[in-house]
Amino acid sequence: MSTIDDANSHQENRMPSGEEVKDAAEGLVDLIKLRTFPFGMKLFEDSEEMLSIKGLRTPSDGKFFTTCQLVTQVRTAGFTLGIVQDNLRPGSSCGANIGLEAIPDDVGSGEKMNGVWFGNQEAAAEHQKQMPRVKSGRYSGLAASPLRSARLDPPDICLFYASPGQMILFINGLQYHNYKRYDFTMTGESACADSWGRALSTRKTSLALPCYAERRYGGVADDELLMACPPDEFVTGVEGMKHLAKNGLRYPYPPYSAFADPADGMSKSYN
Repeated sequence: MSTIDDANSHQENRMPSGEEVKDAAEGLVDLIKLRTFPFGMKLFEDSEEMLSIKGLRTPSDGKFFTTCQLVTQVRTAGFTLGIVQDNLRPGSSCGANIGLEAIPDDVGSGEKMNGVWFGNQEAAAEHQKQMPRVKSGRYSGLAASPLRSARLDPPDICLFYASPGQMILFINGLQYHNYKRYDFTMTGESACADSWGRALSTRKTSLALPCYAERRYGGVADDELLMACPPDEFVTGVEGMKHLAKNGLRYPYPPYSAFADPADGMSKSYN
């Protein structure tokens, strides 16, 4: 099973405070005109500690959600949510992807997805085996909150949904001062493993193409991608975008005709 212990957290740079992350989130919204709130996630070994967060809500007893549904409540309604395994849909991989439970046997064996998402049980089992996720046994709760509230000080990871055109400018911002080539994973169905599963477990910047379930149950729009990254890289990306904006590289993109000589425009953007 390809679980990754999140003990190898991102240590290269000083971790920004919740207020610094809040300021960066406000800058991000201004720079690329996001439709929904950037938000953070933080894992807790002791769920009682999580319940002490100011303004925290918990899902109603007896109601079960997918993680992507709860995330949508955070990024659209602005809720600060505390999530434990009992809030998540039983028998799914939602809790396993964020380390709140072990992978259910019928999920890990491939039985659950065989004949639906995969043509044989071996392929379905391999899907689970290769999925990046937080190792179970350490954490009992996860809080998610809009970054504008600064209630997670700091969050483990920062996330936002954006269009491809918006997302590439954030990546350009990440690369502005210290260039790094980014590689991202593609799990397919259960793509939350590529976003919060991978980012929480490795503390690596992760870009995901949301899956069918995220779009049907979480309401993710057709044109939305999901970025998840550690707070230091989130702040770095936004700071880089500010420099790009000063250089005239802004969102929305000013259109340049496909039938005009691009020399005038390219002389300013590329020379």
